[in-house]
Amino acid sequence: MHSREVSRRSFLTSASALSAGTLLRIPAATAADPPPETTRIRLTRDIAICTAPQLLAEAFLRLEGFTDVTYVDLTLGSAYDMLDAGQVDMTLENAPALVYAMHQASKWVVIAGIHAGCYELFGHETVRNLRDLKGKSVAVYAMGGGDHVLVSSMLAYVGMDPKSEVRWVPEDTLGDAMRLFVHGEVDAFMGFPPQPQELRARNIGHVIIDTSHDRPWSQYFCCSLIADREYANRYPIATKRALRAHLKAADVCAREPERVARYFVTKGYEPRYAIALEVLEQVPYDRWRTDNPEDTLRFHALRLHEVGMIESTPQQIIARGTDWRFLNELKRELKA
Repeated sequence: MHSREVSRRSFLTSASALSAGTLLRIPAATAADPPPETTRIRLTRDIAICTAPQLLAEAFLRLEGFTDVTYVDLTLGSAYDMLDAGQVDMTLENAPALVYAMHQASKWVVIAGIHAGCYELFGHETVRNLRDLKGKSVAVYAMGGGDHVLVSSMLAYVGMDPKSEVRWVPEDTLGDAMRLFVHGEVDAFMGFPPQPQELRARNIGHVIIDTSHDRPWSQYFCCSLIADREYANRYPIATKRALRAHLKAADVCAREPERVARYFVTKGYEPRYAIALEVLEQVPYDRWRTDNPEDTLRFHALRLHEVGMIESTPQQIIARGTDWRFLNELKRELKA
């Protein structure tokens, strides 16, 4: 019975990858690297649909030789907490939050920037720009989370102290922070897809900063790929192949947003085709080809260091928490 169940699971996962490959026209060819040292990889899955390349990566991972691809629902405070707890091997996470976390010891390293521009800062009528947040309330998912650290970096950039000049209202559930903003209980809210799309559809608040268009934020990565440090060191070929799967998935998101949006509806990741398409068309998924992820970490580390949120210097953060060898190799290979 156990053998039959294993065979059934293998058939279903293979069929799922095949259907994804057919729907998205993914080529069957793989790279000429040696086989991965392990065929197992665990990734996170959460409600943020801007992480489309990670959700789409499954078909590419199977083409790269991974036969045991598992998506683990996000149950801890952040994706990097899941890595620290040994529950996943690789995941996408907000770059400013990674900088904040890297001033302490961690089990993971940043291996690539994937895309920019998914966060949008919303305000009510009394908040028209960042400086208007002085003395105002900002709803966030958690202190130290991606939304809190990104807004803090923005405030530091305009000369404000995020520790004392705004009132943070942390919530334990992702949807609660937006609910407070919708009900007018806070003055501002930093949302990620599909939250900004939902607020616009309901005509609630207005956008103060759109990180996909407004400089300097649009110049830097948002979601970055991080890997378990021991996994990357023990399985360098598997790590490179897994990164390649994510980068190819990001390329598909950039080139064929309509097709990916239909795939998301089919898989149930986002049942509303119009919202999925809006996100895929707005987020620049091809930025990994041109931008340097180290610049992103340095930029936010400088801001957070200036206001005393981290003690480590940008150089210490980068030396301690990054490994660019896989990305550098793949940029050369995938240049065409």
